[in-house]
Amino acid sequence: MARLLVVVVHRTDPPARLAEWLRDAGAELDERHLSAGDELPDALDGFDGMVVLGGPQSALDDERTSPELVGVRGLLGQALAADFPTLAICLGAQLLAQVGGGRVRTGIDGPEVGALLVAKRDAADADPVFGPLPLTPDVMQFHHDEISELPTGATLLASSPMYAHQAFRVGRHVYGLQFHIETSPEVIHEWAERDVVGVAASPWDRETICRLSDEAHPHIQEAWAPFAARFTDLVRARAARQAA
Repeated sequence: MARLLVVVVHRTDPPARLAEWLRDAGAELDERHLSAGDELPDALDGFDGMVVLGGPQSALDDERTSPELVGVRGLLGQALAADFPTLAICLGAQLLAQVGGGRVRTGIDGPEVGALLVAKRDAADADPVFGPLPLTPDVMQFHHDEISELPTGATLLASSPMYAHQAFRVGRHVYGLQFHIETSPEVIHEWAERDVVGVAASPWDRETICRLSDEAHPHIQEAWAPFAARFTDLVRARAARQAA
């Protein structure tokens, strides 16, 4: 089995359906919930891959504001240095970009919120994990900051009309997603209740955001559950090569 470290940065963004998809694909998950006081390992030894989720913190927070992000940044740096299979989502992707030499800033066009589409870039067709996705897969957006510059050497895999840097790969095995694929309808309902500023900046009111997200979740599962299985296959194949 592929053993994955799952970094749950904040309780409001649990692995939810992504955890189900990964387990269905044969992954064993070691979830570390930072809001509950779980400690992160100092190194990635003993794991075959890593998932880093999002949260209400900002990648622009310093160590005093969000001390829990220090260890997350450290592990992402190790993953980049070793080309260690990683899937970093939303805040996780922003931290990955920063650690890799990219830049994050407050989104110049405001928050991107709700059930939306992203478009694959040409480079995605040759990617073993992204290639089979639909041209414009359904995703869930809920972010105020943007990745304004990709990390050094990154390959852009998907964009949206609002923010260009929606998905990228560094090396062969490290992936960042600005958007969410892991959510359940209940998670989005909680976010829509909490994120008053983000909802106010969107074209829809809270009730409409929730309704559209409910309608989109089956389509997200159709596209992204197989994606999670392909990521697990990537993790397993890399682990087999390392053991050979």
